[in-house]
Amino acid sequence: REAANTSQAFISSVILSSDGLSYYAVIGLGDMNFRVSLDTASSDLWIMASSCSTSTCQAVPRYPLTYESATYRAVNENSTEFAAEYADGTIAAGFVATESFHFSNLTVSNQAFALISDSNVTMIDDISGILGLGFPRISTINATSTNSTPFFPGLAQQGLLQYPLFGLSLTRNNTGTLSLGAIDSSVVTNLSNVEWNPVVDFPPIGNESNSSSYYQWAIPLTSLAVNGTLITLSPSYPTVTANHSIAMFDVGTPGIFGPWADISKLFSTFVSARLVDEAAGQWAVPCDSAITLSFTFGSVQRNFTLQPTDYIIGEASGDPGLCLAWPVALDPSPDGIDWQFGTPFMRTVYTVFSYGIDTLEPPMIGLYSLSNVTTPDSTAVINSFLASASKVIGTTLPNSLLLTPSATTPAYSFNTSTPASIGAIVQVALATSTYSPIFGIVTTVPDPATLNLSAIPLITPSPTIATYTVTNSAGMISTSVSHFSVPSIVLGAPPGWSSAGFTARAPGLTSLLLFTVIPSLLSLLLCCTLLDLLS
Repeated sequence: REAANTSQAFISSVILSSDGLSYYAVIGLGDMNFRVSLDTASSDLWIMASSCSTSTCQAVPRYPLTYESATYRAVNENSTEFAAEYADGTIAAGFVATESFHFSNLTVSNQAFALISDSNVTMIDDISGILGLGFPRISTINATSTNSTPFFPGLAQQGLLQYPLFGLSLTRNNTGTLSLGAIDSSVVTNLSNVEWNPVVDFPPIGNESNSSSYYQWAIPLTSLAVNGTLITLSPSYPTVTANHSIAMFDVGTPGIFGPWADISKLFSTFVSARLVDEAAGQWAVPCDSAITLSFTFGSVQRNFTLQPTDYIIGEASGDPGLCLAWPVALDPSPDGIDWQFGTPFMRTVYTVFSYGIDTLEPPMIGLYSLSNVTTPDSTAVINSFLASASKVIGTTLPNSLLLTPSATTPAYSFNTSTPASIGAIVQVALATSTYSPIFGIVTTVPDPATLNLSAIPLITPSPTIATYTVTNSAGMISTSVSHFSVPSIVLGAPPGWSSAGFTARAPGLTSLLLFTVIPSLLSLLLCCTLLDLLS
């Protein structure tokens, strides 16, 4: 596995899916293009193959196995199996292969991925698979195949990026970006306002190893406040997590989720809020609620505030005055992750995922707030948001008040005899130690004044709109706006291939798009719960 590029940075557009729940991207495999879901809670890349005959497979572009791609390489004669089973009961199964991989101007040869020959995973918008951006520890392919490092970890381990990080800007109007190796300077205009949080590492499971390692993009959640009033957090495993509530950040989760104990206390502060679906952990609040939710992470008291237009899902059909709202309550997870912050939260920040450096630096999550407004949205703003959303959620509200259930905490999944900590320095599996660390050894949120912020690489997206000012011979000034044309691309078929392909326009900065529809592991059940609510 090697890349055809030296250390560089890359940036491309992030596009909101047609249902408004997730984001998609276009990548290249060989000389073909595919749309993939982006997921920071999984690590593998998989694509539907032409051999998959299920109705869900046939609805999307598939990798044509009968086409002899010059860059395709079989792994063990296509006998290395891949299987993923998700919390909603859906599956994706197939085999491992390698192919040249393209992202923006980046080319990686011999990238390991899975070709799916059997799946009942439903995808929309011609999405053909998933691109995971998580740690190798949660990679199925990495566990079953040699020389099969997941995509982003491979770039970091080979030193192919200016710095081993990626950044995500998520928007509702298709102006977001995904950058590799640098931070989008058109969004982050003041690096000193980025809060950097060291990631939590996790102990081994059973005989997995004798040391802790990084598992998910997760950091401590320090506090939660409703209109400035603090809510006491109740970690599910306080002894194991040193009394920290652990929060995961996942672009593959179209919601915000937390434990029953915290969520019930949160909504008890809303006037007339009520639990409306015990099985889904769903609350409804008055649609005109002028209330903010604020979160702090790590050890710095920097508030990240959600407005009603950030956490309100939509109007409930059973009662026009009530709206379903995030966060949704979940039973405790045996991995100790209590909170999951998905796209509703991530749209309010620019999120940086710094991968860490072997022996020198832990992984870090950087959060840059996109608004400094802490006062609640006005009723007029909320009403305008609900009108523009034009989505009334079919919901049968209970005729009586539901009691908050008592959640049972399962046994902790990991080996408690092996210590784990925040910001642990590990010897392998992070970025190559040839990188010069910017953060160094940190276990708490560092003071920006102590960091060499000028060493953080920046990248600027190419413009998609140009404004021209013209002065004619008479001295009259006119202004015009021009949109740069974006070529169409064919999905799932090489140039000149006789089989019918899917033609799509590639909006945004380049031909890369971004989407998230199938979060992995813990996140998948949550996604499906939301889809049930919105169906």
